[in-house]
Amino acid sequence: MHTLITNLNSLWKVTAAGLLLGAGLPIIFAFGVRFWTAADTVTTDGRAAQRNYPAMAGALACFGVVIVAIVTGILYTAKAFIAARFGIHLFGQS
Repeated sequence: MHTLITNLNSLWKVTAAGLLLGAGLPIIFAFGVRFWTAADTVTTDGRAAQRNYPAMAGALACFGVVIVAIVTGILYTAKAFIAARFGIHLFGQS
């Protein structure tokens, strides 16, 4: 019974990480694109209307989250190479 609980605990963690990183980052990026388009509104006669700064801030926040996640993933994947090549230990690696 203990093994089943341990396996189910690990399963939900892997599923949550997969949803967050697998589907979550593209969803956050899509929200960023949507906010970006809402930030620049154009009137019917083709002139640019006033910029929507809260939408622009939301877009930049979404893009920032995606960029940080990508850079963190690359560094985490390459941590052994970085430690061996440059002597920099990332993520508590000894």
